[in-house]
Amino acid sequence: MTSVTSPLAGRAIGLTAVPDPVFSGAMVGPGTAIDPVREPSAAVSPVDGVVVSLHPHAFVVVDGEGHGVLTHLGIDTVQLNGEGFELLVNKGDTVVRGQEIVRWDPAAVEAAGKSPICPIVALEATADSLSSVVDDQDVKAGDALFGWS
Repeated sequence: MTSVTSPLAGRAIGLTAVPDPVFSGAMVGPGTAIDPVREPSAAVSPVDGVVVSLHPHAFVVVDGEGHGVLTHLGIDTVQLNGEGFELLVNKGDTVVRGQEIVRWDPAAVEAAGKSPICPIVALEATADSLSSVVDDQDVKAGDALFGWS
C-alpha cells in the first residue's frame, strides 16, 4: 500500500472540483486536488521515489512499488512557460516524502489569470485501488491524501 501525502498546504477539494475536464473527469487518473494557500511555497514530494517527469508546472514521482503520482501545480500553468516556478531537484533524482521539488507562488498564478488548484493524481490507477481519499478538508504539506493498493 502506498500512502500519498499532500505536496501542499491548502484545502483538499476533490478532482470533480478541478476547472479542467481532463482532471475532473479522472481521465488522467483518480486522486484529489488541493486549493493551495495563497503564499509562496514549495511543493514537496508526496511519496519516496524517483522523479521521472519534471516540468516547472508539474512533476511525477514513482515509488518503489511502481506507483506514479502526478502533482500538477495549477491549471493551464504550462502557458506561463515556467515563469514564477523554480525547480529544486532534477529529473532522475531520488527524493524522499516531504522533500521540496518546485518553489512557486499560487497567488502569482492566480494574478496571471490561471487557476492555482493542484490535482494530485494516481497515474494508471483504477478508482477502486484508492482508499481514504481526502476531498473536503484543510491539509498541511505531508498530511495523508489517499492510500493506493
